[in-house]
Amino acid sequence: MSDDRLQRGMAKLDEIHEGHGREALTAFGQIHPDFGKFILEMAFGTIYDRPGLDLKTRQICTVAALAAMGDSPDQLKSHVRGALNVGWTRDEIVEVIMQMGVYGGVPSAVKSGFAALEVFDERGMARPGPPVMPGEEGNS
Repeated sequence: MSDDRLQRGMAKLDEIHEGHGREALTAFGQIHPDFGKFILEMAFGTIYDRPGLDLKTRQICTVAALAAMGDSPDQLKSHVRGALNVGWTRDEIVEVIMQMGVYGGVPSAVKSGFAALEVFDERGMARPGPPVMPGEEGNS
């Protein structure tokens, strides 16, 4: 892999995760020293750096894929943070997660929703009010 791709990957990682992605790279190094480098070069230095989609679109695609899979809450939380960092709103992220319930299953969407809620809470983003149940619309 080229040093150029490594440098582009680090720049893209920092742009999305505002410096916090480096913690993940350190953790990947516990698996194998080259594992973090592989992720950095391939995902961030190659795919995220391609010209076909803007960074904001790529980030919401990542959130959607992780939400549909429903089995990677730590990665999802990291990419929900990244989505917020590049300009997505809480409501937009929730809509994407809800839509993934159609394609990845409701249990995956529920797990993903709670993972996203942890990120929203850590950022001090207000929770919506209680749900309005059918027949209760005028009882507030």
